[in-house]
Amino acid sequence: MSRPVTVTVERLAHGQDLPLPAYASAGSAGLDLHAAAGPLQLARGARALVPTGLALALPEGYEGQIRPRSGLARDHGVTVLNSPGTVDCDYRGEIGVLLVNLGERPFTVKRGMRIAQLVIAPVCRVRLEEGTVPPSERGAAGFGSTGLGQPGEDA
Repeated sequence: MSRPVTVTVERLAHGQDLPLPAYASAGSAGLDLHAAAGPLQLARGARALVPTGLALALPEGYEGQIRPRSGLARDHGVTVLNSPGTVDCDYRGEIGVLLVNLGERPFTVKRGMRIAQLVIAPVCRVRLEEGTVPPSERGAAGFGSTGLGQPGEDA
C-alpha cells in the first residue's frame, strides 16, 4: 500500500457538527461526504447543489473526484449530475455536490446524510503536440464499436 497523501480539510461554520469524510472500509477508494444542509426535497428530475460544509487544500499534482454513492443510485435514482465532479488543487472554496433525482419519487436529502464519495487521485499533466494521429488496430470506430462483429459479444 502506498503512503497516505496529507490533505488539509477545514470545517466551515455550517459543517462543524458533521463528521469528517472517512473511508467506510479498509479497501474503500472514496471518502464519504455528508450533506451540510437539509432537509432538502428533490422532486423527480430536479437537481440541487448540496453543500458539504468542507473546504480542502489538495496538494499540487492531485485532484478530488466527486462520485455517486451506489446505494443512493440503486435505491432512489439519486446520483451526481456531473460525475465525476472535479475539485482542482488550487480551489479553496466549499465542496458542493450536484445531486440529481432520476428516480420515480421525490427524494429528501437530510442533513448529515452520506451523499457522495470523494476520491483523491494524481493528475497527469500533458503537453499537446499538433500532428497527424497515427492509425491503430481499432481505428476511428466510436461508441460501442469494440464489441461489434465479434462472435458471441453484444453490440
